[in-house]
Amino acid sequence: MPIALLTDFGTKDHFVGAMKGVILGIDPNAAIVDITHEVGPQDIRSAAFLLLCCYTDFPSGTIFVVVVDPGVGSERRAIAVAAGANYFVGPDNGVFSFVLEREGKFEARELTKKIYRRPSVSTTFHGRDIFAPAAAHISKGVSIEMFGPKATDLIAMPGISPDRDVAGAIRGEIVHIDRFGNLITNLKREDLANPFRLEVRGRTIERIFSHFAEGPEIEPFLVEGSSAFVEIAIRDGSAAAFLGAKTGDQVVLHLDI
Repeated sequence: MPIALLTDFGTKDHFVGAMKGVILGIDPNAAIVDITHEVGPQDIRSAAFLLLCCYTDFPSGTIFVVVVDPGVGSERRAIAVAAGANYFVGPDNGVFSFVLEREGKFEARELTKKIYRRPSVSTTFHGRDIFAPAAAHISKGVSIEMFGPKATDLIAMPGISPDRDVAGAIRGEIVHIDRFGNLITNLKREDLANPFRLEVRGRTIERIFSHFAEGPEIEPFLVEGSSAFVEIAIRDGSAAAFLGAKTGDQVVLHLDI
């Protein structure tokens, strides 16, 4: 089973390497894949979105280990979840919300059995001491029922779908900013009628193009990104810098029909 890692650890420090070392110590044949380690520090919602965007690209049986965990060492639970054909290991802080919303049915277990942890558990590095060992044991064939009691009432973030207000406008948000400065929203192409007006950071955008090179060079425009969400872009530039935007900023879609 592949083990896919998604964290906010970056690559400057030893954290990701330590997790991989623990996994390989338990399962030397593990196939470890890095999704990304450049999630913004403590940005749980962005991590949940990135997981949603890519988990279906992996083969059935993949074990996703997501460690964006500002509550490490607190009373928040450590969990393993079976959903669809895959497994998800990480903190119970909402980071799996979008995937579980899409999948619908799932089974979650608390990671409480000490036999499936490192002998000594740090209060600041559960990625190495709890989540990595759990993933490795799952890859070796251990059923998630063995890890601990059922976990119910998982922490859930507000859903990924935008809201429609009484005036008919659709209110969404910027859920992620990629390395090119494109602003990825939670709007879908089918949310846009023709004509439309999208308001963001005091600017109005009224055009959508099929690809980046088709757009104008000096003003923001929309494209449907590869993950099927609408993105705000600047040709050969950063829409985030141009607009001074950040994750969580609201976007308002007016449908002038």
